[in-house]
Amino acid sequence: MYSDNNILLGKSEEREIFLESSMANRHGIISGATGTGKTITLKVLAESFSDAGVPVFFSDVKGDLAGTAFPGEAGGSALERVEKMGLNEKGFSFKGYPVNLWDVYGEGGMPLRTTVSEMGPLLLAKDLGLNDVQSDILSVIFRIADDEGQLLLDTKDLKSMLTYAADNLEKYSSEYGNIPKNSVNAIIRSIAALEAEGGNIFFGEPAISISDLIAVDSNGKGKINILDARQLILHPAMYSTFLLYLLSEFFEVLPEVGDMEKPKMVFFFDEAHLLFDGISQALLQKVEQVVKLIRSKGVGIYFVTQDPSDVPDGIMNQLGNKVQHALRAYTPKEIKAVKQAAETYRENPAFDTLETIQSLGTGAAVVSLLDTKGIPQMAEKIKVLPPSSRMGAITDSEREKLINENLLYTKYKDMIDRESAYETLKKKVEQDAEEATEAAAEAAAQKEEAKRTAAEQKAEIAAAVKAERERVKEEERKKREEEKERERKKKEAERTRKAVTREVGKVASQLGRGLLGNLFKR
Repeated sequence: MYSDNNILLGKSEEREIFLESSMANRHGIISGATGTGKTITLKVLAESFSDAGVPVFFSDVKGDLAGTAFPGEAGGSALERVEKMGLNEKGFSFKGYPVNLWDVYGEGGMPLRTTVSEMGPLLLAKDLGLNDVQSDILSVIFRIADDEGQLLLDTKDLKSMLTYAADNLEKYSSEYGNIPKNSVNAIIRSIAALEAEGGNIFFGEPAISISDLIAVDSNGKGKINILDARQLILHPAMYSTFLLYLLSEFFEVLPEVGDMEKPKMVFFFDEAHLLFDGISQALLQKVEQVVKLIRSKGVGIYFVTQDPSDVPDGIMNQLGNKVQHALRAYTPKEIKAVKQAAETYRENPAFDTLETIQSLGTGAAVVSLLDTKGIPQMAEKIKVLPPSSRMGAITDSEREKLINENLLYTKYKDMIDRESAYETLKKKVEQDAEEATEAAAEAAAQKEEAKRTAAEQKAEIAAAVKAERERVKEEERKKREEEKERERKKKEAERTRKAVTREVGKVASQLGRGLLGNLFKR
């Protein structure tokens, strides 16, 4: 209940207990065993923040919180509690609140989506349950996509990017390091498993706009955003990853505002232990950093869980406002946990904190809230106020009306599938295949041309060799003919010489005989 510019949480035997509005962004924890009143405390705080004009976000894991949109029943135990606590004098009334119903699956509320790029590799690795090596590879894939201007909007974009990188290892390995195909295949299998859980519905556009969560209605009341998590809680990794995504998104988007009179936004993380189950050290460090710094952006965070030990120490140290409902201890481990919880409170001499925590009834709590100077006050045993809105589930027709009449429904109801990595890489693969086909055809043509050229060259060489042989043979023939001609001429000359010699001999013989005859005649 919002009263005197602060949040009236409950009453002790002596006084009213307020959560200072200016300290509400110093975070807090609501813890206690099942059935001890955590949900009532959550509703009372959420309603009070809404009355103060502060938007709220919380998840409804059992389907019993959507009744916040409708007035509570002014009768029975609730009315008796109101009268007993003297709330009528404070202006208490049963009323409904402005509610936005959301659902990742788009069934129990307006579709609530984000893109793969906005989720980022660190959170997505948690969602997919990847080991360290696979997480590093996923980060590399995101970097490649960013460097090449590829939009990763939905799961098919991410699978396409992974497949393309694995098929082009030579292109990327020198700059980005080795990308083992077996690891890529393991990541793709994890994505397929996530799609089976509804990841293909959750990842896409239009993605949730932070401004639609940080909103007030026409009367200045903060919008109460309720995530219907009845299905989502069946997939703990996806549930916790989404809530961590929202937290990191607000941290990145919102500007620094410093100290404020009241928060700009308050988150309640129900089933908080799921946020930290199996969380990597790197992600835990990021969450601790966000929790530590986001209060300067006007955001308050309240973890709702059964056991305070569910929240890591590094984060617990940042939770200044504590509401502890009853804890039961039956084993040594449970007793130790209760003792540890009691030791975190400033001791009040009026009662034993440890004993009180174990004996609290439903709707009662031990609280320690920050004063105006940010100092934790002494533990107080209080009765928590009753909520103004309806407790319990709403009918299907009431839920449908709340969804369809919301102005945001038309903005988010239909998924948009614009061109992104899946389409561009598909075109690129087809283009690469076409270019490869053309290149192969050109190579084949060049090979054929080379083969033809080689054949022509071979033929030319053979013809040249043949011609050379013919030339040599012709020269040899001519030489033989010339030799024969020389031989013939030689023989002819010899015959001529011999004939001349004979003729000369004949003439000489005749002359000799004539001379001798003349001599003898004398």
